[in-house]
Amino acid sequence: MAGPNLLKFPGNGAFASFAPDFGQRFIVTVDTEEEFDWSAPLTRDRHSLVTVPALRTFQRFCEEHGVVPCYLIDWPIACSPAAVEAIGDAVSAGRAEVGVQLHPWVSPPFTEDVNEFNSYAGNLPLELEREKLRTLRDRIENAFGTAPRIYRAGRYGLGPHTAELLMENGIAIDTSVRARFDYSGKGGPSYRDHPARPYWADADRKLLEVPLTTVYWGPLRQLGNVIYPHLWRAPSVRGLLAHAGLLERISLTPEGITAAEALRGVDIALDEGLPILVFSFHSPSLAPGHTPYVRSAEDLDALYDWWRTLFAHLSKRGVKPVSAAQIMQSVHHG
Repeated sequence: MAGPNLLKFPGNGAFASFAPDFGQRFIVTVDTEEEFDWSAPLTRDRHSLVTVPALRTFQRFCEEHGVVPCYLIDWPIACSPAAVEAIGDAVSAGRAEVGVQLHPWVSPPFTEDVNEFNSYAGNLPLELEREKLRTLRDRIENAFGTAPRIYRAGRYGLGPHTAELLMENGIAIDTSVRARFDYSGKGGPSYRDHPARPYWADADRKLLEVPLTTVYWGPLRQLGNVIYPHLWRAPSVRGLLAHAGLLERISLTPEGITAAEALRGVDIALDEGLPILVFSFHSPSLAPGHTPYVRSAEDLDALYDWWRTLFAHLSKRGVKPVSAAQIMQSVHHG
């Protein structure tokens, strides 16, 4: 019998339910990774780790707002003493969490060619994906003294066997599904038909999928899944639709999404009854000059202002932060 496959949505009966007092919550996830040139071909060694100390500043900021961030860590970060120095105490005290983020091109064993197709871990041979995941999971546990229970595939690159591998390694939550995005044109997976609502990936309810939150906004939003797939080659048309207020795809991230857009996205997600809103961004954006989104000190100030605006709005709407551990404690397994 075939095992669970995160590339396919199991069906409406798989939606997760939570404790009566859970309400609607939000979680902040950080793709915690090395810096590299996003416009250049991927390599195993052309990267740096100079932004790692900036994690400490973001951690303090989250603590000031009562937020427990979830750092999804890849191999170079897991091997960096500076990462443990920056957030290790917070993780030990439960003020932060660590999870797994697999960037296969920098994660041993190094047996595959480095190319676009292999950058999606789910495309790798089963045993190689298994070994890379196990090696990284163990390294994170050894570095931070806690077993990671949440996973995100780098580049959202799930495969047909990823679910069973996650369960083998004690992972309880996957958050790789980027609902309403399609990466198949580059050799990756398509999540066009996946919901944004959390659901069980397996019949035994051992692996919970908590998708990244993306919503459509505008009068045409009910047709978003029909219209957007035809526009991936025409970003100018997408821009025209958004500018005209007809259709906009909004992800909950400070990278490329304005605070005003994100506020609209939050309100739509809440009004649609999503129990968990998943925010995400990349850790190199915590220092100027390492991602397209934060090129200057002013950009970095704007990123923190973005979070202040969103946290204030979420508080006003009665939406509390949640950690991965709290999600696991609150979800109904029956």
